[in-house]
Amino acid sequence: MTSVATPELQHSAPGYLPGSPGYRRVLVALFAAGMATFVLLYDTQALLPEFVTAFGITPGQSTLVMSVTTAALALALLVFGPLSEAVGRTRLIHFSLISSAVLALACALAPSWDALLALRLLGGLALAGLPAVATAYLREELHPSTHARAAGLYIGGTALGGMAGRLVTAPIAEALGWRWALVAAAGVAALCAVIVALTLPRSRNFAARPARPRDLVAMARDALADRALLALYVIGACSVGALVAAFNALGFRLTSAPFQLGVGLVSLVYLVYPLGTIGATVSGRLADRLGRRAIMPIGSALALIGAGLTLSGRLPVVVAGIAALTVGFFVTHGLASGWVAARAHAGGVSTSQAAAFYLFAYYVGASVFGSLGAHAWTGAGWAGVAALTAGLMAVVGALSLGLRRVPVLAT
Repeated sequence: MTSVATPELQHSAPGYLPGSPGYRRVLVALFAAGMATFVLLYDTQALLPEFVTAFGITPGQSTLVMSVTTAALALALLVFGPLSEAVGRTRLIHFSLISSAVLALACALAPSWDALLALRLLGGLALAGLPAVATAYLREELHPSTHARAAGLYIGGTALGGMAGRLVTAPIAEALGWRWALVAAAGVAALCAVIVALTLPRSRNFAARPARPRDLVAMARDALADRALLALYVIGACSVGALVAAFNALGFRLTSAPFQLGVGLVSLVYLVYPLGTIGATVSGRLADRLGRRAIMPIGSALALIGAGLTLSGRLPVVVAGIAALTVGFFVTHGLASGWVAARAHAGGVSTSQAAAFYLFAYYVGASVFGSLGAHAWTGAGWAGVAALTAGLMAVVGALSLGLRRVPVLAT
């Protein structure tokens, strides 16, 4: 494998250790940043039935408000990842949080469906700055012994953000309308941006390098040459696709017979998301002890069980299934995202470039499979949604088991 010298290989500072003030500041800042990103990414998901009524569109069309955001974010990651090698990690993080909060507020003022989609697309571009560099920043600034647990906590922050984005907006939309719901989401994101501005330490172990086209091409080639990295990219795409497909259709199912819940009550299902935070954090700690190869298949198995449970006609069982699917996803995604950075580092690949490809696949999966979830609901009901979800997680499980046979690279 041809490699390009990267900043990750140029410095020997051990990074912040657990218990140190710097370590705590990094975790608080990245937790808040992850929360802000996913608040804004998923604040419209619980509002899909509201958009159908407000704009006279179909359920399938309503998912565009999410798909355009995730698709734009995916494309922007391919730019922001390499760009961070030249301009730095923290600068992109701050830019991403501030600009995306402003655009989120503008969404609440959108005069039409097309205007809302355009603003959501711009919001996706702005959001890309954080996920493009988060795992690279963690690997550069924290001690190697803490990488898996720190990545798990960051993913836990995204889990809470995903919950807050849905849980805050739905009751407000039911009481005051969808515009005020989006204002509230923008406010949560702005508060998180302030926390990040006050707590995120400046990079100590980052060394800027010019973004020369030849080097960028070599970095991209290396990040696509390793079969373990390629498998992890597909795992990210399929696992998030399974989750988003289920949640995109869930609101339509629970507001229909036999459940016939209001939008506000449906949003309470998103209270399962803290279980995802716990799952990501615990699995990260276990992976530091037992290895990611041993733990990741457990996450995909749990998600498969959850997909099966959602076929029940009893609400408590459906919620239990959604909870299992959520935990399984966050276990898988938390381990895979950290594994990408570790594998890239060990193989002499730019961690930011590898992370950019992983997240590109991740958000393409969210966009494509998330939209397919709504179409599966329209065409085949919940059975179609559950089949799509289970199929995607079966692919994740097979790839997770296959990774156990991939040679380990020394770090």
